[in-house]
Amino acid sequence: MGFSAIVVAAGLGSRAGGAKQWRVVAGRPVIAWSVEALLKAGAREVVVVIAADAEATAQTALADLTGWRAAPGGATRAASVQAGLAALTGDDAETVLIHDAARPFLSADVIKALLQGLEGADGALPALAVADSLRRAEDDFIVGGVDRDNLWRAQTPQAFRLKTIRDAYAAWPNDETATDEAAVVERAGGRVRLIPGDPRLLKLTYPEDFAMAEALAAPRTVVRIGQGFDVHRWGPGSSVWLCGVEIPHDQTLIGHSDADAGLHALTDAILGAIADGDIGDHFPPSDPQWKGAASDRFLVYAAERVAARGGRIVNVDVTLICEQPKVKPHRQAMRERLAELLNLPLDAVSVKATTSEGLGFTGRGEGLAAQAAVSVELPG
Repeated sequence: MGFSAIVVAAGLGSRAGGAKQWRVVAGRPVIAWSVEALLKAGAREVVVVIAADAEATAQTALADLTGWRAAPGGATRAASVQAGLAALTGDDAETVLIHDAARPFLSADVIKALLQGLEGADGALPALAVADSLRRAEDDFIVGGVDRDNLWRAQTPQAFRLKTIRDAYAAWPNDETATDEAAVVERAGGRVRLIPGDPRLLKLTYPEDFAMAEALAAPRTVVRIGQGFDVHRWGPGSSVWLCGVEIPHDQTLIGHSDADAGLHALTDAILGAIADGDIGDHFPPSDPQWKGAASDRFLVYAAERVAARGGRIVNVDVTLICEQPKVKPHRQAMRERLAELLNLPLDAVSVKATTSEGLGFTGRGEGLAAQAAVSVELPG
């Protein structure tokens, strides 16, 4: 269904501290959020109604968008809407969505529902049922209540056919103030349908509303958990690599690379959190280039795979299972090395050690085991 749109942005925004439509939320001017949403939803044209002296400001705020044009507004919101209506080029039957620039989080679902809701009606608007108890007050004291049944919080955009809203404004008394376009159409005898509103479609009215907007605009994320496990046997040697730290010892761990079981388990945990196979898929022991390789290369590679997906590692936890060597004297150095390799704060890195109480292959001193857990945050 084709449509055009008007975004009303000529107000002063005094209650919000002034010029709220040009302020920045999550790195973008408030007005750009809704203009982009309307254009992406297929608006044939978007008229942005602005104050007479705001042309340069609008061009800067909307510089990365095409398909819109500015029109000078009037002294009141109603006058600005009528200026926008006069600037539209569509025919009488075309649908127009009239939107407040101060409501940045307009979704495609709301736009679609409005266009559908206009069928068989003279207008459509998104609305939310009033959930809170309502009270009347005088001089800061309650003087009565208000029945909230059948009360709704009207939002924008509001949808009409061009002829309907133009004729309704033409019939509106000059000495009265219109709260919104639905009231204008109702006064002219039209029937306006309610469609489900969106709690995110809040109007930025007061300074504190911008903190809420920043929170709503924050990227949505999911947290994934990964776990890894690795084992290497002991063999002749004079030192062992564990969690990126070389420790003097009377044996070494045997493996194709440097056999750092702690880094191997942690690498597997990271790859597991993003469902990207395991260390053997990316660094097969059959490949001679990894013979004797430092395992920190594997760990950094896994971290880069997370970053390539727009994610970040939140924290890591490694447990080494062995009778020897004693890990505690080297634990801090291990934590610092892992923090360096993964670019994490030290308090996000844990290294622990335990024995198997003389049981199993670790208890018999035949090998060392490591297990790791990691949490990864990815775009939702």
